[in-house]
Amino acid sequence: MKILLADDDEQLQRALRITLGARGYEVIAARDGAEAIDLAATTHPDLILLDLGMPKVEGVDVIRAVRAWSKVPILVLSGRTDSAEKVDALDAGADDYVTKPFAMDELLARIRARARAAPGDEGDAAEVAIGDLTVDLVAKTIRSSAGGGSKGRAAAASVRLTPTEWRLLELFLKNPGKLLTRQMLLGEVWGPYHANDAGYLRLYVAQLRRKLEPTPSEPRYFLTEPGMGYRFEP
Repeated sequence: MKILLADDDEQLQRALRITLGARGYEVIAARDGAEAIDLAATTHPDLILLDLGMPKVEGVDVIRAVRAWSKVPILVLSGRTDSAEKVDALDAGADDYVTKPFAMDELLARIRARARAAPGDEGDAAEVAIGDLTVDLVAKTIRSSAGGGSKGRAAAASVRLTPTEWRLLELFLKNPGKLLTRQMLLGEVWGPYHANDAGYLRLYVAQLRRKLEPTPSEPRYFLTEPGMGYRFEP
């Protein structure tokens, strides 16, 4: 797996190149935003690790530039903790966000998640597993491989989703592991005039959890990212 690492912190860049290289990743380094855009276009990485505070071209502008022609997963690494800046990066097209300082194990887990969710893999699958349930996105049916329901969930034969619930579920299942902002979900499901109606979203996510999670009060698959949005973890 080829990773483009765009960060002007030389110490962090050196540490990441050693750690990622030891785990078999090929690492290409960029020290400013302009170089990151150029290397993304010429080396075709499988994943981009990107700092937001880059010289020459800001990280969010790098995301927008890359997204104009590529769906390569972009994982933001940044010391900026303001939720508005995180949302801006995610809405620009970033797939995930890790705040510095971070645990290396967490970063490696996020990289593995993005590798599993690469374009053309699970995100385009006709059938997606959620625990012992199999969701058929073409036939719009849900069946159980366990022959029945789990705690907090009805038997699979009784699982029925409304058209709105299906639209929301499809967005989650086609973006496994990706942090989806509230604004993005509201805009895609309810339209641009409902971008601030977070109550709709909370209600429908709760309904999906009630119907699809083994224990709705302790969600395993449909996770909340406080202040930002939601994430589907296969």
